[in-house]
Amino acid sequence: MNRADEIQGQCLCGAVQITVSGAHDTEVGVCHCYRCQRWSGGLYATFDAPVDVVTVRGPVTRYTAPHLAERAFCGTCGSNLWLRDQESGEDYELVAGIFRDAAAYPIRSEIYIDQAPAYAELQGEHPRRTAADYEAQHPPVEGETS
Repeated sequence: MNRADEIQGQCLCGAVQITVSGAHDTEVGVCHCYRCQRWSGGLYATFDAPVDVVTVRGPVTRYTAPHLAERAFCGTCGSNLWLRDQESGEDYELVAGIFRDAAAYPIRSEIYIDQAPAYAELQGEHPRRTAADYEAQHPPVEGETS
């Protein structure tokens, strides 16, 4: 599913503003891997948007571990903003929780469900994949651990 109208999001303190002003995914992907749990403090829920429709203003800090995706957060309050693949760089995986309009987006899929904490059990009919299922199609890169 895609949506073409503009949506806006912001970090907790409001210092970082993100505008998505073009076609973007309107379904949320949820990851329960241990790495995403450490980064987000719980489950990690994102929607995809092409780089050319995303405008970012404010003090963004980026963290990139070797062989992994770039993770961005507000340099003032620390709110998580996005994840972006280092190699393709084509899309932002924007953190759904910073966009009020994204609260209406349904779940597209859940991955690493065997690593999900009990408090993060989500309802609904959508694909759910274990770590083994997901990694069979998307092998981890060298140095990547969850």
